[in-house]
Amino acid sequence: MGIIAWIIIGLLAGAIAKMLMPGKDPGGIIVTMLIGIVGGLLGGWLGKVIFGVDSIDGFFDLSTWIAAIVGSLILLLVFRLVTGNRRSHRHA
Repeated sequence: MGIIAWIIIGLLAGAIAKMLMPGKDPGGIIVTMLIGIVGGLLGGWLGKVIFGVDSIDGFFDLSTWIAAIVGSLILLLVFRLVTGNRRSHRHA
């Protein structure tokens, strides 16, 4: 897949992850896209390590989208834990 496909998948997977895990997040579309792209790579790597499958085959493969969304959810959770702790200390 090309870089444009990764950006599109990243943007959509990051947006889906934010819809599935609602809440207030810092950052806009760029942070969402980065979470989606890195989440897709994370999901693909986890799929390969845990299940022994190549889960990032192509743009229209369901496994690519599932890996990107699951990876984005994991990354969003970590992102919220890290930034949430910082925000709560600033207000204290």
